[in-house]
Order: sequence, then C-alpha cells, then structure tokens
Amino acid sequence: MITIKRTDSRNEDFQKLVDELDVDLGVYYKEEQSFYEKLNNIEKIAYAIVVYDEEDKPVGCGGIKKFSKSEAEIKRMYVLPTYRGKGIATIILSELEKWGNELKFKKCILETLKEKQYAIGFYKKNDYKIIPNFGEYINAENSVCFEKELK
Repeated sequence: MITIKRTDSRNEDFQKLVDELDVDLGVYYKEEQSFYEKLNNIEKIAYAIVVYDEEDKPVGCGGIKKFSKSEAEIKRMYVLPTYRGKGIATIILSELEKWGNELKFKKCILETLKEKQYAIGFYKKNDYKIIPNFGEYINAENSVCFEKELK
C-alpha cells in the first residue's frame, strides 16, 4: 500500500530522493548545470511530499515553493525509475495540488526541460497548459513552463 507523507525540505527521505533526481537531471543539463542547480535549491521548499511503498521505502517526492501570493511553484518532482509507470507521479502531483489549494493558492506553475518529453506529456495529461517562461526561466531556452488553475 502506498502512503503519502506531508513534510518539508528538511526531511531526510525527501533530500535523498532529490539527490537521486539531481543525478538523473545531470544528463540533461550539460553546460547549463550551474544555472539550474541554483534554481533547484530545496531550502525554499516549505511543503514537501514523500511517497512510500508497501515496505515503507521512499519512492517518490515533490514540493511546493511559494512563487507569489496566488501561485505555488511545483518543484523537485521525482519517482525512482523502478517505480515509474505505476501512477506514483500522479499521486504526488494530485497531493501537491490539493495541498496548494488548502494553502489558498489559485494556481500551480512549474518548469521542466524541453528534452524531457515524458514529463511534458505527463503535465499535459494532468491538465497543465504551456505558458511563457516565468521568473528565472524567462531566458532559459531549454525550459518549458506550465500552469494549472486550482479548484
């Protein structure tokens, strides 16, 4: 049985999963690694989720960083490769949206890399719409940004 834990970025399991995510993303960043690394600092993530499998092993994570009074930025979405395709990313994203709604955010925004077509497809499938790049990503040619109104 999958369990969901709401926590923050100080959670050790969240930190370990983010470390694995960073290794995974290193393949995509190439010469842009230092630019993205500074944007992926987890210290500003006040709300984090860790998903555990039936053996209480942490298998996925995601977080929310306040972008503005009305916008929650989804950050550090990751599922261990051996657990992909089992709906865990959808569980994480749904829980982050629910939490964002409880925190009175009006929408979720996020950024992913253009090369990660599976991520782009995932967000589109979950009703996220492509928007112009925002914030620090405005001039990031390798980034694509999304938003979704919360209900």
